Amino acid sequence: MATSDAPLEIGQVSLTVNDLSKVGNFYQTALGLEKLSDDGTEARFGAYGRSLIALRQDKSAQHHSPREAGLFHTAFLLPSRADLGAWLHHAAETRIPLQGASDHLVSEALYLADPEGNGIEIYIDRPRDQWTYKGDEIEMATNHLDLQDVANSATTKWQGAPEGTVVGHVHLQVGRLDPAEAFYSETLGMAVTNHYPGATFYGSGGYHHHLASNIWNSRGAGPKNGPTTGLTEIELRGTAQEIEAIRSRTPAETPLVDPWGTTFTLTRKD
Repeated sequence: MATSDAPLEIGQVSLTVNDLSKVGNFYQTALGLEKLSDDGTEARFGAYGRSLIALRQDKSAQHHSPREAGLFHTAFLLPSRADLGAWLHHAAETRIPLQGASDHLVSEALYLADPEGNGIEIYIDRPRDQWTYKGDEIEMATNHLDLQDVANSATTKWQGAPEGTVVGHVHLQVGRLDPAEAFYSETLGMAVTNHYPGATFYGSGGYHHHLASNIWNSRGAGPKNGPTTGLTEIELRGTAQEIEAIRSRTPAETPLVDPWGTTFTLTRKD
């Protein structure tokens, strides 16, 4: 399935950075995103006119600690395995350091980070009819990924983020799993798709996950304290019915903010 088939999907992810030029250049050269706008303090990057990442410069913001709640990674979903193979060749040729590679049963994923330490996943989904279930939950794992096999799937050279590239999901670091589940599942209305050791996954419309929360590095972390680099805002694109349902569960005009200070904005799908 495509993430766009779901009533809710991820739109744009906004990050606060110290060095807009350096980080923005990385998203262009390493990930192949196109610069859509840049006013010197905020720049947006995406693929084929769709904005995926907004970088907001704050030179005085304290650098985000990997032990704090916030972003674990922004996950860019490519249309095909051939695209993932082409990107892997590009990473090797341009010496982009990988931090990991995993077969998650529902997907195949590569991991890295931008110059300020914001986690990134680049992945492709396996067809939905290959997903397996245990009760109501989708089975996921962290298995070895055969990088050579992925590389062999490439049919052309990497030419930048292909049409159809989206932010498939956002994985978050939180202080506790129970209040995270209350917000992401009960307030935002996403179904719990998998309980994993130290993590919970949430999806809309049967997708394996649009959001995830974990305490692997951030157990006990409190809310964001003062301006820091890292995750600032996540846009959720939804149907009119889904947005109305979320708003019915929150007071009128109340910002949607998770227990650790990440803001969620709602945008109606066209």
